[in-house]
Amino acid sequence: MRDDDPAPAPDTSTPRRRSLLKGLGALGATVTLPSVLAACSAGPESTNETGDGGTGKDRTLTAVIGYGNDGSWDPTQTASAFAMAANNHVYEGLLDTDPITRAPYPALATALPGDPSATTWRFSLRAGAAFHDGKPVTADDVVFVFDRILDPGTQTLAKGFFASWLDSVRKVDARTVELVLKFPFPDGLARLTLAKIMPKHVFSRPGAWDDAVKGLAVGSGPYRQTAHHPKSNTTFEAFDGYNGPRRPAFRRMNWLTIVDAAPRVARISGTGAGAQIADNIPYANIPRLQQGGLKVAGGAGMNNLFLMFNTRHKPFDDVRVRQALHYAIDTEKMVRVALKGHGKPASSFLNEGNPSYRRAKTVYDHDPGRAKALLKAAGVSGLKVDLLAVNVSWIVDCLPTIKASWDAIGVETSLTPQETTAVFTKMDQKRDYQVVAAASNPNQFGLDADLVMHYNYGPENLWMQYTRWAGDPVAKRLFRDMDRATREPDPARKKAMVQDYIDVVAEQAVLYPVVHNELMTAWDPHRLTGIRAQPYPGVNLLQAKWV
Repeated sequence: MRDDDPAPAPDTSTPRRRSLLKGLGALGATVTLPSVLAACSAGPESTNETGDGGTGKDRTLTAVIGYGNDGSWDPTQTASAFAMAANNHVYEGLLDTDPITRAPYPALATALPGDPSATTWRFSLRAGAAFHDGKPVTADDVVFVFDRILDPGTQTLAKGFFASWLDSVRKVDARTVELVLKFPFPDGLARLTLAKIMPKHVFSRPGAWDDAVKGLAVGSGPYRQTAHHPKSNTTFEAFDGYNGPRRPAFRRMNWLTIVDAAPRVARISGTGAGAQIADNIPYANIPRLQQGGLKVAGGAGMNNLFLMFNTRHKPFDDVRVRQALHYAIDTEKMVRVALKGHGKPASSFLNEGNPSYRRAKTVYDHDPGRAKALLKAAGVSGLKVDLLAVNVSWIVDCLPTIKASWDAIGVETSLTPQETTAVFTKMDQKRDYQVVAAASNPNQFGLDADLVMHYNYGPENLWMQYTRWAGDPVAKRLFRDMDRATREPDPARKKAMVQDYIDVVAEQAVLYPVVHNELMTAWDPHRLTGIRAQPYPGVNLLQAKWV
């Protein structure tokens, strides 16, 4: 199993994007884009410290994360599963969100806005809030972060979550800021957790943003980073100066990065178990871990295997061919055999638990007869497909079902699984390909459908660059419909507009899920309480404690 990259950012700068994204994944890795940065230790000096030790309530909590800790740690640009989960413990937004419901709550701010539909939101900062170096959090720090995110000359992942609706952020006084919106956008409240407030006096220094990429983390959250060892572990300690709503329950934490499944499972199981919690649990290991007394729970969300077509490579410019290959796949068999029942065939771009979910007008139930008819109508015969795939373990487990299904309708299929880095390097280099099978999970950033869909579709989105589809007339209409839905003030009308344009996405099947699957977390219930399994990578321990 490899930990590489997630879904790419809505950003047109490939070199910048590569430095952003590493490590969002599901059961081995989700996909996207390879980091060109060989991360090295930054912030706390890299030593051999592991964070082990302590007794009683002061003992160290050890967590095993199935994704690399060597991606970007810059909160404005990271999509690293490890870094994003860790940053939720190190940093605060004005508002943060519950890890499961994603409902916003005051973090650095003292309260939510009284009117979420207003076009100006005023926030007062928490009295006594301080960064880990002891300096107070001020309005200047808030403005500093949002100026970076909204700067048209700076490409960050976070820009794609804010620039469409947020006009500016201004200082009122030392502890008060105002956010000025372009139009009413209540969904923006939950997105404020994606703008982690960082100390201006640290990150305005020359080279500091590069240090943030490499691991420098200085926030105001309940835990401070004490050591960072790329490809090994990152350690944390309770921040005594924290006075916010999520008090630290663990004196020390040691987060291990173990990408390979066998040693990760071994670290949490058996008499020699050295960890109390692990994410990214393979389905085949669930019964043994449960028999050993561990709690194993799943979170069903947007994690998915998708197919991405090169629409400049004939015959995949023909929607009928794309649809035929989807209809041909025996998704029920895939769920049963490869996912051990921990998933569902996709019936929309969104998973069924999403608040905006509606069964799409086009659903690709297994229908080989229809698949053959569509190929015939498109004038396609003797089609040979080389399926380029990421070598994430659960994706690899799904590939034989795809091959058998396509072979069964007369499409001669060869499978080419490669490391995620290799797959998306080819995409970045604009090399020719036919079809890619990979994984994605935008729920790391939020649940709202507007965020999810713009993350995947848009005229300047990297996914659309990979598919070579953005210039298609249908795509141009889709993008206009998406922007209109973003600006729609009526929630019910907005939801209907989103569902309508998702029907277009489903029909076109340019980049579209095949199955949505669960992510599994295991922990020792005799030692930890307050754990909730997430439907996206990583762990959140802000409400956990020792038994």
